Amino acid sequence: MAALASPVLRPAQAERAREGAAKREAFEALKAALNARGQLPSVQADGLIPTAVPQLDELLGGGLPPGSVAAVEGAAGRWSLAAGIVAGITRRSLVAILDDGALYPPALAEAGARLDRIMIVPAGTPYANLRAVDLLLRARVCRMVLMPAVPVRDAVWTRLAKLAHRSGVVLLVIAARAGASLRASAELCVHCSAERVAMRGSHGLWSNFSGFELCVGVGKHRHMLCGQTAYMDARLREVQ
Repeated sequence: MAALASPVLRPAQAERAREGAAKREAFEALKAALNARGQLPSVQADGLIPTAVPQLDELLGGGLPPGSVAAVEGAAGRWSLAAGIVAGITRRSLVAILDDGALYPPALAEAGARLDRIMIVPAGTPYANLRAVDLLLRARVCRMVLMPAVPVRDAVWTRLAKLAHRSGVVLLVIAARAGASLRASAELCVHCSAERVAMRGSHGLWSNFSGFELCVGVGKHRHMLCGQTAYMDARLREVQ
């Protein structure tokens, strides 16, 4: 009997086949990396996590509670505070940041963050963000996972809060205004607002913006009294 001839793929079909093979290969590499996580410095869930922002650590009684969802909200200053938190944690551990296109790594470096200890995960849709957070929390490689807030059902935040608690990883959520479902699931919620603007140089047309005074208030904390506030400088460094 004559051997059966191999089917001839059209160019479009061949391209899809190559893309499928590449995706399978990438997925297998990801699974292998996750299976080898025992060789990585896994997260220890004992004690508070200092942020290296002295005013904030004092406000929180020492730092962020491990295994918690923490929300940072405010019309201004929330990313400045988040950059300081990332800078402090990257001195000792790894941080994962979900990037929706707004991330600017030079600003993190300016705040003192170690970029070699930051895992940047591109994610656009709410589903992609949540899927990435789920994987990162389960992997337990990073001390903190930072993400922009996304509109999801109450049950989703509840599930992520339980997963963060089991893994011992802090899930830091940045929002202009935290929704009711996020507030309900968060163990900690702080509000940022910009106060006095600081200028550098002569006054008038030739003055330069130097930064601002940031007011941070605790709106929710499951282990401490709320309503406390602290002030800190969010100033630009001098260009060498």
